[in-house]
Amino acid sequence: MKITFSDFFTMTDKGILIDIRDKESFLAGHVPGAKNILSSELLYHTNTYLNYQDTYYLYCDVGYISDDLCKRLRMQGYHVFSIVGGYQNYLLRD
Repeated sequence: MKITFSDFFTMTDKGILIDIRDKESFLAGHVPGAKNILSSELLYHTNTYLNYQDTYYLYCDVGYISDDLCKRLRMQGYHVFSIVGGYQNYLLRD
């Protein structure tokens, strides 16, 4: 499932926002409040970072990697959403 940043910011119960880009990209700029967890870490060590009770919103640079990762995590039973357009879309928002 996908969600836009506009929809995410209007939600009252936002869940946990995760930036899955590399540390350098995260440090160069990120959405305030986002946690930085590499996509590979989420994929291979999922239970270290996620639980089945919380809802997670993932973004990458343009949305392709987060979309693929969300599909895989959803198949494992996690409540995850990919943010459309990723960080680049965040930068373009009004």
